[in-house]
Amino acid sequence: MLKIGLFGVGHLGKIHARLINELATTYKFVGFFDPNEENAAFVAKEYNLKRFDTVNALIDAVDCIDIVTPTLSHFEIAKTAIEKGVHVFVEKPITNNVEDAALLTELTDKHQVTVQVGHVERFNPAFTNASTFFNSPRFIETHRLAQYNPRGTDVPVVLDLMIHDIDIVLSVVKSPVRRISASGVAVVSETPDITNARIEFENGCVANLTASRISMKNMRKSRFFQKDAYISVDFLNKKTEIVKLTTLKEEADPFDIVLDMADGTTKKKIEIFSPKVDEINAIKEELSAFANAIENKTIPVVTISDGFQALKVAHLIMQDVDVNLNRIQENN
Repeated sequence: MLKIGLFGVGHLGKIHARLINELATTYKFVGFFDPNEENAAFVAKEYNLKRFDTVNALIDAVDCIDIVTPTLSHFEIAKTAIEKGVHVFVEKPITNNVEDAALLTELTDKHQVTVQVGHVERFNPAFTNASTFFNSPRFIETHRLAQYNPRGTDVPVVLDLMIHDIDIVLSVVKSPVRRISASGVAVVSETPDITNARIEFENGCVANLTASRISMKNMRKSRFFQKDAYISVDFLNKKTEIVKLTTLKEEADPFDIVLDMADGTTKKKIEIFSPKVDEINAIKEELSAFANAIENKTIPVVTISDGFQALKVAHLIMQDVDVNLNRIQENN
């Protein structure tokens, strides 16, 4: 059983605390660190947990840590743990800047520890269901829209929301990025609240990503278009829909939807189906996967390299947004 310590017991940290507590056969929950008195008092009482006074004291007491603190503190906590040979689960984005993420990647290789990044949508059952149907998508469209919430507006919407879809797209396409173009607008905060980005890959795939935190309704949906198939993933409602074209080699059923192709001889049948999606908790799944990677010395589902690449693309998007915003201001 792995001894684990939790850093950060705010809104998301409380969820992690509950789920770690439920994974009692996987983890021994040693304690937590959080400077916020109110949050700390609640978690200490709710789970009868020890509150540690310093970062180092908690790291020294465990085999692995779970970092669910504000992004600005990710680097120092993770660096300290890695250098002490302690395994790290760190929420997305991995760090606040690309340089720190690069250093953590180097340290992970040097100290041979397991580091997993909390890109939780990789564990969303709607996505895992769909993943078996992907076959070199050529166009991807994502919409991640959220109603306004002051929590999280201290960072651009790209790091707050879009980075989920950046990671998903990179995991599916598996090709170097060739070009990025983006635009965004700051509406209610000091950083862009809505951003659209177009990512072109060297293999010819194009992804169009939109993220907003000032929408009237919540939406987390991605659509993948590939040869003879369209795959829709609803991350919010946990639904998957597959529209597939198959060549008809026999007489069609009267209820089949059949397309006559341009060559005049080929017929294709349209199949529409929604695979069953299991009811699972994605955060619990990723924490279980983290333990499994440590114990079996296997590669985590979301590696530190994955987190680093997603962060690099996110910063390239933000840079292009800034360039376009400056151009608009200069012309006004």
